Amino acid sequence: MKSFKIFSFALLALLFSLSGCKEEGIGGNAEVAFTVEHHEDMIPYATVYIKYGAKEFPGATTSVYDDSVLTDATSHGHFHELVKGDYYLYGVGYDSAVSEIVKGGIGISLDAKDALETTVPVIE
Repeated sequence: MKSFKIFSFALLALLFSLSGCKEEGIGGNAEVAFTVEHHEDMIPYATVYIKYGAKEFPGATTSVYDDSVLTDATSHGHFHELVKGDYYLYGVGYDSAVSEIVKGGIGISLDAKDALETTVPVIE
């Protein structure tokens, strides 16, 4: 009977610890602010996609991403209320200086209280 109580307590503790873990995505307090840059030039009105739970490039097919935002005239954007974890940011825009579509990305990691600022580098 004593071993059953110990087993039950251990199982209950495991269930509570697993239910307290959140996967990457929205629902947290972290934020990432970013600018999109091509050779150090800002790329305004670029679309930046985010993939939850990824640090490596998940591909250029935008339907695999979990959310997106359009940057402003200063090439600045945010993703708010993220849970700590790994994310991949993928940007697509137009560089009028070279008359080319530019795209690229970066993997990031967030802590629970992070307010991370980064650059999303893009290339031709």
